Parts: sequence; structure tokens; C-alpha cells
Amino acid sequence: MGVDTWKLHNIGQELNFMTVFRDNLLFAFGLKKSFKIGKNKLDVLKDVEISIKNSELVALMGPSGSGKSTLLNIIGGLLKADDGYVELNNHRYGINNPMYLNDLRRNSIGWIFQNSNLLEHLNIQDNVAFALTLSGFSFKEAQEKALLALDRVGLSDRLGFYPGQLSGGQNQRVAIARAISGNRTLLLADEPTGNLDTGTGEEIIKLFQELCHVPSNSFSVLMVTHDPILASKADRILLLKDGRVVES
Repeated sequence: MGVDTWKLHNIGQELNFMTVFRDNLLFAFGLKKSFKIGKNKLDVLKDVEISIKNSELVALMGPSGSGKSTLLNIIGGLLKADDGYVELNNHRYGINNPMYLNDLRRNSIGWIFQNSNLLEHLNIQDNVAFALTLSGFSFKEAQEKALLALDRVGLSDRLGFYPGQLSGGQNQRVAIARAISGNRTLLLADEPTGNLDTGTGEEIIKLFQELCHVPSNSFSVLMVTHDPILASKADRILLLKDGRVVES
């Protein structure tokens, strides 16, 4: 295949991909990422393509070291890809320096991790509100939005409680409230149930389902997990293997 033919083939693939997924919240095309380890190069992501629909809960699985967190970090605007792009809310990025993506991260993307990462000296409403003030909301707006978000995750009766007074599952609900409080459209969850017992983990997944599927909702969740039982409760399961994503 000649160079020009190869270019036309790639352009055709991209146009087909964009046509199929243009109504989705997010799509990524041709993502590549490698890391140098001494004199060797490790190819982690190889032409990754992924799409997420509006109001969809998607589970991402794969062996340890397969690049799941790397993919999440690129989609989240924290890591620069070597090639390819991500499109979210009419923003196209991927090979951009993360320092230029602050507005995208602040306004469109929420993160949830294994640890809730709450500030122990603040009550849970102030924990959520503090994150909002960093995003530019006034104190009053932040408090109002924090109250609404905590109500959505079932913690409106714990507003004055501190993280040390709550269970691990409740603290993770606070972290979810913090992630959704700024009207963000994409939540990236990296092993959000990893530090929870099975029953509490299932409660968190059920909460994701409820939040994603309410008619008034406008966000989706991409969740990395090693637990096949929890992953089976998602709308779709993606498998990252040998640097590529396939439907499971």
C-alpha cells in the first residue's frame, strides 16, 4: 500500500468512526502511548478506539499493566498521548500538553479513585463545596451545588458529618458527589470499589447505575475494575488487551 493510499485509508477509517459515533458523549481514535524503560520502548496503547454514549455506564477491564490507567489519564487530560485524539464536549485533545487542558478537566471531567481523598478537617458538604470553589464557583453557589450533589447520593442527612465519622462506602459516596457536583459530563472511576467489601462495592455500582440512567442525567461513567461481577452490572464491558480495546 503506497503512502497516499495508506493516508486515504486512515482518513476513511476516521470518517467512518466519527459518523458512527458522532452522537456519543466521547470518542477516542487512534490513541497510542509508549514509555521508555532504559533502552527499551514499551508500547502500552496501540491505535485505541473507544466510544461512550450519553448516560452510559461502561466498565473497562484488562490484565494488570495492560494500560487501563494510562488510557484513563489520557481521556482525563492528565497525560499526553503519542498520537491520536479524544473528543469530548466539542473539545479535541490527546497530544496536547496537559497544562493547557485545565478548563476541560475543571468543567467536564470528574474523577473517583480507590481512596475517597477527602479532607478530614472539613465536613462532607464543605469537602464537596471546596472542590467547587477551586473550579471558580462562589461560596454560596458551591454550598448549594454541594447540597444538591450530596442529596443525589443519599447523604443529605449527613451534611455536618466529617469523613472520620462515616463508613468507607459513605465516604466513597461523598467522593462521587464531589465528582458530579460541577455538572460534569464524564466521570472517570479508577477502581472505585477496590478498598470496599463486596456488598458495599455493589452498592456503589448500583448508585452509578441510578445516576447514569435517570432521565434528567447528562453524564456517563467509565469505570476501571478487576471485578467481573461488578463489571457485569455495567451497560457495556470493554477489554483492554495487547494495547487495543475490544468489546467483551
